[in-house]
Amino acid sequence: MTQLQKRKTLGRLAAIAGAALTGLGTSRLAFAQAFPDRPLTILVPFNTGGFNDRMARAFAPFLQKQLGQPLTVVNRGGAGALLGHTYFLQQPADGYMIAMTSVNYIPTNIGLQDAKFKLADFDCLNLPSNDFSMLATSTDSAWKSVDQVLDALKKDPKSVSIGVQPGSADLINITLLLRAAGIDPAQVRLVTFKGGGPARNAVLGGTVDVGLVGAEGFLPLRSRVVPLMLFNDERLPAWADVQTVTEYAAAKNLKVEWVPGSQRGWALSAGVGKQNPAIRARWVDAIQKAMNDPQWIAMAKELQLPNPWYGPEKSQQSFIKGSETVFKHMDLLKKS
Repeated sequence: MTQLQKRKTLGRLAAIAGAALTGLGTSRLAFAQAFPDRPLTILVPFNTGGFNDRMARAFAPFLQKQLGQPLTVVNRGGAGALLGHTYFLQQPADGYMIAMTSVNYIPTNIGLQDAKFKLADFDCLNLPSNDFSMLATSTDSAWKSVDQVLDALKKDPKSVSIGVQPGSADLINITLLLRAAGIDPAQVRLVTFKGGGPARNAVLGGTVDVGLVGAEGFLPLRSRVVPLMLFNDERLPAWADVQTVTEYAAAKNLKVEWVPGSQRGWALSAGVGKQNPAIRARWVDAIQKAMNDPQWIAMAKELQLPNPWYGPEKSQQSFIKGSETVFKHMDLLKKS
């Protein structure tokens, strides 16, 4: 073959390869522009009736309005969300399944249950529910401040009973607060309950002196409780008069670590954004627009469902930061 023939052959091969690549890019772009062209699924990795399930079913019609396709809610509960999270990540990264999940279960799936996935496998688009731990007591209680509680515990660790759920962010938070204040948590009367509801009832009924439960769970009962501290960096609009652990620590010159409570919201598998960024952007746009729908805003208020928009960047950062702190203190959960 002459040099001229070789150059012509290489030119034809390059043209064929270029056409193929162009076709592939055009095909992927067309796929993204057509999305969605069939029904979609909302995966809830918990059984029916819980917060995530209620949020998914209430919000689905408004997402459907934005996306133009039916959405079906599928529940895959079991093993502390491990079964649902595993199933979710086994699906094609085509954007046709989104999760309404509590992302605080992801680090416990990994650290306590040896899950095969990683934090980076999840892409949080918006976490409107950040149910931060709140230390509270009843309006009938003699305990009216964090200082009062901690001072009593320093003198006698058995003087105050504290209600908490085992294996929870609440347990980590009260343990870290006690340690920072120089109190041995092993000497304190920690009374455990199987869920947030029983723990709240114990606080209201005076079964325990104080208790730690998600702040959102206390909202319907705000006239019957005295909130003492919120485990967050910033005050929440619904609890604007409640000091945060960060404020308390600064005032007392203490270093107090804390972890987020139930961080709930919308997530895709990370593969969707990597393979089809335009589809990920479509989901982000649809969620934000649906949250701004006046009918949804009214419904969310009526149902007492959170509706703030944090967006992908802040939501993912919050998820990763909280998860890394949970990993750091995983021994506390393993012992509970």
